Amino acid sequence: MRFEKVRIAATSHVLPEEVVTSEALECALAGVYARFRLNTGRLELMTGIRERRFFPRGWRPSDGSTAAGELALARSGVPRERIGLLVHAAVCRDFLEPATASVVHHRLGLPHSALAFDLSNACLGFANAASVVATQVELGAVDAGLVVAGECGRALVERTIATLNAKRDLTREELKASFASLTIGSGAAAMVIARKELCASGARFAGATARSATQHHVLCHGDHAGEGMLMQTDSETLMQAGNELAARTFAEFLAEMDWTRETVERVITHQVGVAHRKLLLGTMGIDLALDFPTVETLGNIGSVSLPLSWDQARSASFVRAGQRTVLMGIGSGLQCQMLALEP
Repeated sequence: MRFEKVRIAATSHVLPEEVVTSEALECALAGVYARFRLNTGRLELMTGIRERRFFPRGWRPSDGSTAAGELALARSGVPRERIGLLVHAAVCRDFLEPATASVVHHRLGLPHSALAFDLSNACLGFANAASVVATQVELGAVDAGLVVAGECGRALVERTIATLNAKRDLTREELKASFASLTIGSGAAAMVIARKELCASGARFAGATARSATQHHVLCHGDHAGEGMLMQTDSETLMQAGNELAARTFAEFLAEMDWTRETVERVITHQVGVAHRKLLLGTMGIDLALDFPTVETLGNIGSVSLPLSWDQARSASFVRAGQRTVLMGIGSGLQCQMLALEP
């Protein structure tokens, strides 16, 4: 899908104040580590993640999404009455019903005419939602739309630690399948997407390419468990399969956008781990210097990772106006979507 009339009017992100180190999580698993003769530092060594952040207990996804949405709207200059669509795109939701988007819609005081719904697709949700909103803007169905996401990783991490500590017959394979859960962090992000007449100076949203490899849906499963969630991940196989899908998607993305690798000036990737980032960019033939890493200090923030990294890259002047940029999203399932931003 290619767009001619769509601009990104503003992005924003919100980060929790509480910092939790990988070493602290390993200390909470001291008994498990001793049983399997593991050394402290293994988590950071395997993932490159030194720390992540957590919202306070009781914090809901809508809290982060509302805060980020308010900030993005203020930055955009787009009047609220021109917002015709709100999508909440996080893995985390306040509840199964109603849509968390309904809570955010109410808190932001958006017009009654603005449709609001949740879009869930693992870590790819935000990229998918941005494409949906951009399509609606391109078709003239809405003047502008808002995508928000709030991820609260504390419950998953704490439930994982409690489960591992409580399981007397824990196997090495079960421990390995739970390791990816310990990389999860928290944060929120938002993006206002609008017709070019409403934000002439915004980055041009030029198009989007999506591909899937759903035969790999068995590699990562997460579900509710007690007061939190549990997730089982075949990390190594998932990384390889995801890398293959991303490489195929990138080749087709370049063809659809009529771009070349040489004309791509910046990339922003979904942040999972240091090894994943190096493998992904290396396979696609992209210099690591073109990407903006955040995973070492923020961990994997699910759907928030991609827009938050993009917003931080812009704030740090790593991405400047006029640079041709690719936002690369991928989520378990497997699904991949790449977004094209042009001068």
